[in-house]
Amino acid sequence: MSLSTPDFDFATAGRILFGAGVAARISAEAATMGRRALLVCGRRTVPALALGRRLEAEGMKWHIFSVAGEPEVEQVSQGARMARDQRCDLVIGYGGGSALDAAKAIAALATNTRPVETYLEIIGRGRPLDRAPLPCIAVPTTAGTGSEVTRNAVLKSRDHQVKVSLRSPGMLPAVAVVDPALTVDAPAHITAATGCDALTQLLEAFVSTKANALTDALCREALGRAARALPRVVARGDDLAARTEMSLAALFSGLALANGGLGAVHGIAGPLGGMIEAPHGALCARLLPAAVAVNLEALARRQPDGPALARFDEAAQRMLGRTDAGGVDLVAWLEQLSSQLQIPSLRHWGFTSEAVPALVAKAKAASSMKGNPIPLSEEELAKIVSQAM
Repeated sequence: MSLSTPDFDFATAGRILFGAGVAARISAEAATMGRRALLVCGRRTVPALALGRRLEAEGMKWHIFSVAGEPEVEQVSQGARMARDQRCDLVIGYGGGSALDAAKAIAALATNTRPVETYLEIIGRGRPLDRAPLPCIAVPTTAGTGSEVTRNAVLKSRDHQVKVSLRSPGMLPAVAVVDPALTVDAPAHITAATGCDALTQLLEAFVSTKANALTDALCREALGRAARALPRVVARGDDLAARTEMSLAALFSGLALANGGLGAVHGIAGPLGGMIEAPHGALCARLLPAAVAVNLEALARRQPDGPALARFDEAAQRMLGRTDAGGVDLVAWLEQLSSQLQIPSLRHWGFTSEAVPALVAKAKAASSMKGNPIPLSEEELAKIVSQAM
């Protein structure tokens, strides 16, 4: 396992605007990219409609496309057809990670008109895009996925009961607009789930086999911020300072995962989300303590002299704020956090023990699993799932 090697390739959004109030610049940025925008949002359309009026003030035409819940393959295909029919020349994603993923996928499929399966991983042919996507502006209203700076869109296939990625370097947004003030209205349960997703992404990227010097710097800076701020924003949603910390942590998590990979938590959570209806961040939060514990056990048995155990210890020290903390302390802290944030068990979402073998089989094939610090057996993967139930 090689970590923090000097050679790396780092890619991100064309520009990143960060800070309370930067959302006021979206319409002016959009006006430099085109005259007709498709505005992709979640089920809450009112904030997006306000943005639409600001686009009109810039002399732009716009159409709205709402995605209720996590984006599905057929939904984004419909959105792409709408973008073509309305002759849109840019796409703006405004909302949580689902809206941003939908926007990136729609921008890609609007110009790439072969059947969507042509480009999808796992269930499709995984071919590169034929043409450059429409330019995309990504505006997160939650602090979680970091989708504003990643090059893929996670889509649910109901037919296959799995989540898959549409992926291309060209899918990186032209501009990411990260305004912590937009996250203040997020309910506590959404704040908890999305925040746990960001925390998981930071931790997995830090111990990933694909980590490099730049992703290390991002994770080291953000792990402690996320661990301190997450309980605060769940308890007090109007705490703008804590919201800013979480928005920065989520942004850094997206930068880190896009360039350093993930691990077993996302390797399991991705296919699990295709089998049950549950928020992705809540699944990550529930799986994380068990995944860390199982990884620690596997590393102690098979790679006791490798660098990954020390990585977990360092992560524990940064997150817990204690120089004597180690991996075992981290597991206990994560379990306590899950309880404090009232993260439901997998059974709460309808997952049963009978489905564990099918989930493990799908998880083994997940691209995220490639970054896990040590290859895990089917028995070890099943243990993670069982402990999360």
